[in-house]
Amino acid sequence: MPSIDLLRQAARFLENLPAMQARQIAEKLRSLESDPSVLPSELLRGYAPMRRLKSGEFRIIFSVEGDLVRVLLIGKRNDDQIYKALERGWRK
Repeated sequence: MPSIDLLRQAARFLENLPAMQARQIAEKLRSLESDPSVLPSELLRGYAPMRRLKSGEFRIIFSVEGDLVRVLLIGKRNDDQIYKALERGWRK
């Protein structure tokens, strides 16, 4: 069974969310931990092997590395801030 590695930026975002929204994302993370291939996620163009997963109004950016699911970023879907943060932190 894979384990979750929540990077600092993702953990901070999750800590600042209201409880209901944080629980919603936590459920998705538990599902990722049990089997990452079950959830409908898409490869990020230009950032493979990173994937994106929708969770309500939020987006979860993660990668699967063997038995480790690394959650890089969590952010709102309706603005481009999560993608701008991705570009700043993971340029090619």
